[in-house]
Amino acid sequence: MTHERPVLASTRAELADVLAKRPGERVGFVPTMGALHGGHASLMAAARHEVDDGPLVVSVFVNPMQFAPGEDLDRYPRTLDDDVAVCAREGVDVVFAPSVDEVYPGGEPMVSIDPGPLAETLEGRTRPGHFRGVLTVVAKLFGLVRPDVAVFGQKDYQQLVLIRRMAADLCQGVEVVGAPTLRETDGLAMSSRNRFLDPEQRLQAVALNRTLRAAADEAPHGVDAALDAARGELRESLGVDLDYLEITLPDLSPVPADAPPGTEGRALIAAKVGTTRLIDNLPLTIGRP
Repeated sequence: MTHERPVLASTRAELADVLAKRPGERVGFVPTMGALHGGHASLMAAARHEVDDGPLVVSVFVNPMQFAPGEDLDRYPRTLDDDVAVCAREGVDVVFAPSVDEVYPGGEPMVSIDPGPLAETLEGRTRPGHFRGVLTVVAKLFGLVRPDVAVFGQKDYQQLVLIRRMAADLCQGVEVVGAPTLRETDGLAMSSRNRFLDPEQRLQAVALNRTLRAAADEAPHGVDAALDAARGELRESLGVDLDYLEITLPDLSPVPADAPPGTEGRALIAAKVGTTRLIDNLPLTIGRP
């Protein structure tokens, strides 16, 4: 089956020109850093469902502002030709693939987004400044694309919560949709960084999902039971260097001691397998001990 190639826009002017040709239609948007895989394709499918025949824009931009010194900015895969092919298969209309200078003319912006105290937890503890970079670039992309709906994956759950908060607090007029995490057949969450894992590390990485599932299975017996089960799973797992393992409410606030049975929560994990840092999360239902 042949697929029409999306319009490739590399400048703000080109993006504005192609969108101006479809006025009044509902615009869908999926921001990515490229190295697209099945998980990204599922986000595009979700966005297409939201906007029907309206224009669907996918951005491909490795955002330097969200990488700290010593992180894998230079190592992050850049596969634009393959990315455009993925977008074509998913019926994307426009691929916006700007240069760093196009997104940040004159260098890092003097005005940026303060992500607030939530950005200091979980990923923010390990990666200070990360969410300032994420929210700043997403705000810029929202301003350039002017989408009605933007779709983000639940795998980057803290990012999703913060982007929803930003869109609401700053009245950006964008509906932010969180799409379910797509997984490999053995449960590993799809990620562009999985390609850095050698065969042994790839097998070890499945421990993140097993750990979360152990927590979810025991969550009806309370948070402590869930964490104990998860830690027990980790103790049996080789090659996994844990950063954090936490259970929170869906808005990432702490689970109160008096939370009633049936309270919805989220289990979140980050760990290094070899030199590759992976994250994952699962919803769970919390009961009483």
